[in-house]
Amino acid sequence: MNREMTTSFLLITFAICKLIIAVGLNVGPSELLRIGAIDFDGHLTVHSSDLASVSSDFGMLKSPEEPLAVLHPSSAEDVARLVRTAYVSAMAFPVSARGHGHSINGQAAVGRNGVVVEMNHRETRTPEPLVRAEEMYVDVWGGELWVDVLKKTLEHGLAPKSWTDYLYLSVGGTLSNAGISGQAFHHGPQISNVLELDVVTGKGEVMRCSEEENTKLFHGVLGGLGQFGIITRARISIEPAPQRVRWIRVLYSSFKMFTEDQEYLISLHGQLKFDYVEGFVIVDEGLVNNWRSSFFSRHNPVKISSVSSNGSVLYCLEITKNYHDSDSETIDQEIEILMKKLNFIPTSVFTTDLQYVDFLDRVHKAELKLRSKNLWEVPHPWLNLFVPKSRISDFDKGVFKGILGNKTSGPILIYPMNKDKWDERSSAVTPDEELFYLVALLRSALKDGEETQKLEYLKDQNRRIMEFCEQAKIDVKQYLPHHATPEEWVAHFGEKWDQFRSLKAEFDPRHILATGQRIFQNPSLSLFPPSSSSSSASW
Repeated sequence: MNREMTTSFLLITFAICKLIIAVGLNVGPSELLRIGAIDFDGHLTVHSSDLASVSSDFGMLKSPEEPLAVLHPSSAEDVARLVRTAYVSAMAFPVSARGHGHSINGQAAVGRNGVVVEMNHRETRTPEPLVRAEEMYVDVWGGELWVDVLKKTLEHGLAPKSWTDYLYLSVGGTLSNAGISGQAFHHGPQISNVLELDVVTGKGEVMRCSEEENTKLFHGVLGGLGQFGIITRARISIEPAPQRVRWIRVLYSSFKMFTEDQEYLISLHGQLKFDYVEGFVIVDEGLVNNWRSSFFSRHNPVKISSVSSNGSVLYCLEITKNYHDSDSETIDQEIEILMKKLNFIPTSVFTTDLQYVDFLDRVHKAELKLRSKNLWEVPHPWLNLFVPKSRISDFDKGVFKGILGNKTSGPILIYPMNKDKWDERSSAVTPDEELFYLVALLRSALKDGEETQKLEYLKDQNRRIMEFCEQAKIDVKQYLPHHATPEEWVAHFGEKWDQFRSLKAEFDPRHILATGQRIFQNPSLSLFPPSSSSSSASW
C-alpha cells in the first residue's frame, strides 16, 4: 500500500470510527478495516456532502438517513470488491446500487450501517457506451443514463427500441424494474430488449449472463428489484433511428371509446401502425395546459370547457408516428388512414412535429421548467399500478370519477400493454390477463398548496385507491412496488414468489443487496426497528 493509499485508508477509517462513536453503529472494527483497505479503481468516500447527496431520493417520502460510506466505482471489479467484503464480514453490512436517485420510497437506501454504490457519478471514469452497429447492440455501464445512451447511439444513426418517458434514469435502475413507455405495446418493456448482462451477485461474484449463459440469473435480475445482483453492464438491442416524430393528441369524453381505441391501436402490426401509444386522464382543466406544456402553444391553450364531457373527466389519447425526412410526403396519408377508425372528439385534434431526440427527451423540458419554479424537489407520492383489462372500466368509475374528485396535482397516465411482449421468465410481475393497463398517478405534493395538493392528503388518497381495489377485488399489481408487510410481498409476486425466494438464497444468501426494498431482512439492520410506514420481511 503506497503512501497516498495509506493516508486515504486512515482518513476513511478514522471518519467511520468517529461516526460509530457518535451514533452507535452496528458495524464492527474488522468490517471498517476491510472496507478501508480495499484498493478501488474508483474511490470510497465518507465526506459529509457525499453522504448527504445519497441520503434521500426523488420521492422525498422518507426521512433522510446517511449511509456509512459511498463508493464511486470505476469498474465492475470495484463493485465486486465491496460486495465480497460485505459477504465475508461478520454483520454482512448492506450494499445498494444507486443510479440517478429516482426511486420513490427509499428503495436505494441502505440505512446507517450500509454502503451506497453511486453508479452514476460524473467525477468517476466508467466505461463509455460501446456501439456495435453491425451486430445492432450497444454495451453500456449499469449507471449510464438513458439520455446518454441515446446520444451515443444516435451518432451511428441507431437507437434502443424501448424507452421510459423520462430519460434521466440509469440503465441498471430501469432494468431492475421493467422500463416502460408508449413503445412497450410493440417492443415490450426495456427488459425484453436486453441481450446480455454483467452482474455482481450478493456473494461478490462478477457473472456474465444471457439466454445462453447463467440463464436463471439473467431472467431473475431483469425486473428483480436489485435483489440478486448489481447490473454493471447491459447489452441493449438497437435499431435504425427515425429522424422525426409526428406527435398527436386527441380527446375523448367516453372512457369506453377511449380504451377501445387504445386497444385497437396496440393490436396493429406491420408498417401501418403508430409507434407510440399512451394516454392520460384529465380531471382538472389546468392539467393539459400545464403538463408537458411544450406540446401546446401558450398562445393557443386547450380549453377543456369548450369540449362536451360526461361529468368532469376527459381522456386524452397520445400517439406518435416516426418517420424520416424522405418520407415526409407520405406521412400525412398514413396518419389519416390510422385516424379514420378512431372515435375521438372531432374538434380536439392537436398535432406537432419535432425531431426524434426532442420527443424522447420531452419530459426533461418540463423538469427544467419545474426546477425554475422550485417545484421539482418536492415530495412525489407516486402510485403506479398495472390494472387488468377486464376491470379497467370499474377502476375508471371508482377512481377517476370517484376518489380523485375534480382536482389532481400531476399527470395521470393510462395506456394498455400486451402481455405477450413480456418474458414471463423475468421477475417482473403483471396481471394474469393478456392485456393490462398502466395507471400512473404522478402527483407532486406542495407544502403551501391547496389541501388537495398536500402530502398527507395525497398519501391518504393512494391508500383509499388501494383499499378500493381490494374491496372491489380488482387484482392490481404495483409497478415500482412498495409493500409494508411480508404477506403483501408474497401476494405481489404470487406464483413467482417461490422462484424469487430461491434465487435470493442462491445469489444473495446473506441479504446484502437492495435492502431498501424491505423484501428480505439484512442481519445488520435487525437491531433497528423498521420505519413507521413499513416493516421488513424476514425469510
